[in-house]
Amino acid sequence: MPFKAYNELTYKVALAMLRGATCDVVRRMQEYDVTPEEFFNTEQTRLTELLECRPLECFDTTYREEALRKASKEEEFINRHNIHALLLGDKGYPVRMESCHSAPILLFKLGDCDLNGEHNVGVVGTRKITPYGADTGRKLIKELGEYFPDITIWSGLAFGADAVAHTTALDEDRATVAVVAHGLHTIYPAAHRDLARRIVKNGGAIVSEYPSGTSAYRGRFLERNRIVAWSTDATIVLESEIKGGAMSTANHAFQENRDVFALPGRANDPMSAGCNHLIRKQKAGLITAAADLIEVTGWRPAGVAVSPKMRCLFPELEGEGKAVYDALRMADEPLSLDMIHMATGLPIATLLGTLTELEFDSVVIKHPGNRYSPA
Repeated sequence: MPFKAYNELTYKVALAMLRGATCDVVRRMQEYDVTPEEFFNTEQTRLTELLECRPLECFDTTYREEALRKASKEEEFINRHNIHALLLGDKGYPVRMESCHSAPILLFKLGDCDLNGEHNVGVVGTRKITPYGADTGRKLIKELGEYFPDITIWSGLAFGADAVAHTTALDEDRATVAVVAHGLHTIYPAAHRDLARRIVKNGGAIVSEYPSGTSAYRGRFLERNRIVAWSTDATIVLESEIKGGAMSTANHAFQENRDVFALPGRANDPMSAGCNHLIRKQKAGLITAAADLIEVTGWRPAGVAVSPKMRCLFPELEGEGKAVYDALRMADEPLSLDMIHMATGLPIATLLGTLTELEFDSVVIKHPGNRYSPA
């Protein structure tokens, strides 16, 4: 028996509020052309047939009815505050995040910023940021903005490094996105309400995966971090203790093969312990200037020279070096050691020595995660 008729927005929001629903369920719906409206107006047994799967918890009629009631109330809040509700797969949903294993089903966005800008960079770090970290963070964002005026700076609206990221982007007239760990009915910390208003007013956005009325707590801050990591091309950690939210953001980015960068610090400085650890474990590249990020990502600012060295476009190589360079040059993305081994047939020990020589001669670039590409 069909449920009460609702509009498209209500069905989308209900999916995100539905007990047992995951991004895999939504992807399956899209694969089998089952719309949110059809999902909520189809009997349980028929749903299993349409989606060609076993009965799932979210197919339960009671759960679906409850989700629709909640979504109907949330729709009023969304319309009243001009919030955009972006379902996984919708135009406007962060395409960089769509394929990630636990991507949010729905994002609530306050503001008009395009979440799919050409150059998205996450800037995160400790709430106890030092003058060294703050000053370097401002310098990095300023330089990146000069090279790429269309850049969007993502962070989490917290004190410290997040505030430095957002305020610097605004001061430099660059777009910035704040991902929060609660519903959009409030702003946490409360001291950043004016900053949040400024972000939205200046073409940025406040983004959350949580409906209104959802309060912030520790677990949600950790969940929030994956959105920053997965919606961006690169994550920069300004400063971090060995354990902290910024470290979880860096790990999320690293696990999805995104570029990670960390600002190095003194060996005995606890606020740099996390960054130094990421660099030592080769989970992050060292960054002190925008050119470091540009070199690794391969971004090319129009008409701007950023490399301190003049490199030959086609270096004269022979033997193992030529075989390795040719394999990297023909690839569409940086290759791991195993992938280079498969492409060239060279022994791993030989590859390690050859790659070290090529890297030393600035012929190849080593990326976080032990991946390589031609310089």
